[in-house]
Amino acid sequence: MTTLILIAAAGLAAQLVDGGLGMGFGVTSTTLLIMLAGLGPAQASAVVHAAELGTTLASGVSHWRFGNVDWKTVACIGIPGAIGAFAGATLLSSISTEAATPVMSAILALIGINLMLRFSRGLTRRTLAAKPHSAGFLGVLGIFGGFVDATGGGGWGPVTTSSLLAAGRSEPRRIVGTVNTAEFLVTFAATLGFVIGMWQDLVANTAAVVALLIGGVIAAPIGAWLVTRLNPILLGGVVGTLIVVLNLPVVLSALGVNEHLMWVRGGVLVVGLLLAARGVKRARANSKAASVKEGHSTGEMRHPAVTGSASSTHR
Repeated sequence: MTTLILIAAAGLAAQLVDGGLGMGFGVTSTTLLIMLAGLGPAQASAVVHAAELGTTLASGVSHWRFGNVDWKTVACIGIPGAIGAFAGATLLSSISTEAATPVMSAILALIGINLMLRFSRGLTRRTLAAKPHSAGFLGVLGIFGGFVDATGGGGWGPVTTSSLLAAGRSEPRRIVGTVNTAEFLVTFAATLGFVIGMWQDLVANTAAVVALLIGGVIAAPIGAWLVTRLNPILLGGVVGTLIVVLNLPVVLSALGVNEHLMWVRGGVLVVGLLLAARGVKRARANSKAASVKEGHSTGEMRHPAVTGSASSTHR
């Protein structure tokens, strides 16, 4: 019973992160399931993906109803993503827990580092490029994102959403909606891979799937409210830091580095918090600069009208 409560708490915490960032449910919940509930890497990823079948379907339908989905991009990134996810789930199901643990921890640590660095830069407003992404680029990104998502227990959002947002070729709402809709295909394929590879383990952990869902459902409205109250850059930086703090020592231990792990955790925590603070500071500066630029552009738009009127008078 205590384990199920911990899993529900993991689902609640992960959904709060996802509500604040628009990504992170899988990465956060997988990390917490391994650390707090004692599940193995494959079991944790299987539980997370089974629970996400419901959440990603609901998310995709919601984004479709709000007009946030580009169906062509869903196909271009979602189908390759499903192939990568099935391959990743099959691989994770076939290797031992002892071998899988450092591999998954390494993937999670890399995702955490990516979040730390990404949010340390702050958010900037981008001028959208007119040229759309090629099908080849979306296919490669989808396969890589799907494989990372299945083997790491999460990561579809941090890999794909971050990459597409950085490219700046579509509106953020369309990117988030399209990637979230495509995630259902990825989640379905990953779950299918786990069903084939470890059906008995998945059945044995059905209660864990339900507990994770309950925690996520409870947190969903809270997360929607918190996103209006919390600074997403600070939240992203802190979450990325905690993921690295929890997973990097596991990787180092597998490499035979067992000394000074507490100092490693402490160093990562300090650096991560400093980067998060830097991100908040840069975001404020970017926002201020963007406001000044918009005000200047508005002034330029108004000024020519006055100049034109004066020129007409002189004529």
